Amino acid sequence: MYTELIAKIKTLKQEKDALILAHNYQAVEIQDLADYRGDSLQLSILAAELKAPTIVFCGVKFMAETAAILNPTSDILLPAVDAGCPMADMIDANQLKKFKKKYPGSPVVCYVNSSVEVKAESDICCTSSNAVKVMQSLPEDLPILFVPDKNLGSWAAKQAGRKVITWDGYCPVHQWGFYEQHVFDIREKYPDYTLLAHPECDPDIIQHADLVLSTGGMMNWMLTGDNVIIATENGFTKYLQHLYPEKNIVSLSAQANCKNMKRTTLEHVYEALLKHQYLIKVDPAIAEGAKKSISRMLELS
Repeated sequence: MYTELIAKIKTLKQEKDALILAHNYQAVEIQDLADYRGDSLQLSILAAELKAPTIVFCGVKFMAETAAILNPTSDILLPAVDAGCPMADMIDANQLKKFKKKYPGSPVVCYVNSSVEVKAESDICCTSSNAVKVMQSLPEDLPILFVPDKNLGSWAAKQAGRKVITWDGYCPVHQWGFYEQHVFDIREKYPDYTLLAHPECDPDIIQHADLVLSTGGMMNWMLTGDNVIIATENGFTKYLQHLYPEKNIVSLSAQANCKNMKRTTLEHVYEALLKHQYLIKVDPAIAEGAKKSISRMLELS
């Protein structure tokens, strides 16, 4: 179906010495085309390490901004310029400053799903795969302020044995894409299947999970696992089904779809390479502060 367009993209990519990165929630054809794919932590590490004149980042804006901060020598292109993140929009720098004033001295852990301005006001970033480790690295004498995802923050706090005060933010897909009744219904149909849930899910879902994992963790589990129910965005589930057609992989709910992640199409990737659009730039003053919090995270990884 996409054979001709994919061939054109590959030709352009070679001509421009470009690399394509794709998040695990991207459409199957985008992930298949990518040179590298992964969760937020894996892509952050890659963005810092890769050496290429141009990197086409198939994800959402905060991811491309993170890549631009970590790799200032590469041109970072975001193929779908309107691919945002509702969770990242749930807190801004001014709101975080007021939050910090209420709890003087408390360290701020900022989920990578946030704006560069919020990262710049934070002490350290985290992803869903290292949030527990990040919390455990901080002093124990003060509560940790966690922004913006209340679900990831609460779950990680329990695992880390730390007192955490969370911002009232969430991922709409993980918050509203699954309901407890979905678990009851699918367990009845697949009683022996393993339920893997992303830590952004509501606690009503987390409590029923056999394992709580980032998408990178789920990908590793699938290397040897089978008969599984996936509770995360459906782009990832579809890609797993594509990779492992011989395995039994089902989604907890078909309605868990991120519109922003699906804004990127092959046509967008082609246009980005052809026209060198849309170049992501971050204000140097903000980038300096944001890089500190991101780098602290990467040092632990």
